[in-house]
Amino acid sequence: MAISRHAIARWEGDLKNGQGDLSTPASGLMDNTGYGFNSRFGDARGTNPEELIAAAHAGCFTMYLSNVLAEAGHVPTRLETRCEVDLSTEGGPSLSEIRLTLEAEVPGIDEAEFQRCAADARDNCPVSKALQAVPKSLQATLRKG
Repeated sequence: MAISRHAIARWEGDLKNGQGDLSTPASGLMDNTGYGFNSRFGDARGTNPEELIAAAHAGCFTMYLSNVLAEAGHVPTRLETRCEVDLSTEGGPSLSEIRLTLEAEVPGIDEAEFQRCAADARDNCPVSKALQAVPKSLQATLRKG
């Protein structure tokens, strides 16, 4: 069984002077949220595909890790993931790197098992798998709660 989700993108105009909006009708999270050249390649207010990929990857990685840890007998108290997605413009735009930074509180786990579980999530969450062509790094820190 497949679960399907969707978003809608609208765009008017050329790349540099045009503008668009994104909507996620089912969740309502985005409702005609603006995006454009300057919100992607500059610092104008609005979202961009890289920010959305970062949010999706942070969420997917964190959920997947919570399951990996729980299956190993260590239910996490807290997981917080920052995901940075770099867009390179050299040789044509492409995603050049993804950096995951994790801070976690996981009772009863040792450092080696924690790092193994975090690496498993980095490599195997569905979004990581979809983004296999992009190099990924992970800095995972286990905090004592």
